[in-house]
Amino acid sequence: MVDLSVDLGFLKLRNPVLAASGTFGYGLEFEPFMDLNSIGGFVVKGLYFGPREGNPPPRLVETAGGLINAIGLQGVGVEQFAEEILPRLRKYQTAIFVNVCGASDEEYIRAIEYLNRYEGIAAYELNISCPNVEKNGACPALNSGHTFSLVKLAKQASRLPIIAKLSPNVTDIVEIAKAAEEGGADGISLINTILAMAVDIETQRPKLTNIFGGLSGPAIKPIALRMVYQVVSAVKIPVIGMGGIMTGSDALEFLIVGAKAVEVGTANFIDPAATLRIVGEIEDFCRRNDVKKIAGLVGTLKV
Repeated sequence: MVDLSVDLGFLKLRNPVLAASGTFGYGLEFEPFMDLNSIGGFVVKGLYFGPREGNPPPRLVETAGGLINAIGLQGVGVEQFAEEILPRLRKYQTAIFVNVCGASDEEYIRAIEYLNRYEGIAAYELNISCPNVEKNGACPALNSGHTFSLVKLAKQASRLPIIAKLSPNVTDIVEIAKAAEEGGADGISLINTILAMAVDIETQRPKLTNIFGGLSGPAIKPIALRMVYQVVSAVKIPVIGMGGIMTGSDALEFLIVGAKAVEVGTANFIDPAATLRIVGEIEDFCRRNDVKKIAGLVGTLKV
């Protein structure tokens, strides 16, 4: 048997494959397609303190090698999640992460303080990097000072580990990652989507009402892999890699450059059981190559 378990330092996972926020609903939507206990965990849709409608449609556009979304973090809010959804998730023996959002620093903290009262959450993923809420893609993770201060506030307010989710839309990802670490983050997840747009040539108008959206899918994997490698080399806290992971081979690349675990996003739209399939493909690789423990493959890149 292959040992697929990984240790994030603050949390042990049965395997390194997580479903990414925004692509897996609240988890319950995927019950008909797979056993949620079979993956390392999942990150629920982003939650503001109150309900949020998101951006007006059209807000999804397919593009070569990917998908541009401008959903705008639509969600039910922390109260409905904690009272109606979280109790149904507690039956699963897998890690449940909550992606926490805020229109202001204060809202992030209010959401965390509210959720602190409930059992069944493994950690908070601090979403400081969504590019499709503000028209110009603005978010806290574009600035090292704001990243540091917001992560510090969240860490002080939280009774659970904090994972800072970072943006690729920066000049120096290492500077931002170090700021998150210095602010007290227990881990880092990256990358969020890349700021993008698409144009309808017949109407000469943007295909998205929001004009800009976030590009995800296979097209961004090489960029994500590079940034994960850079951040792993610069910080001491664990890194969770994501960006264009469609197969077990994709996931293994992120592990080899040093990610402790991975999140699978856009692939869930194409194949609702993608995370489960990727776990199987990782295990098959390990068997073929006599890898007894997947943790032993982490950070083995030869340069």
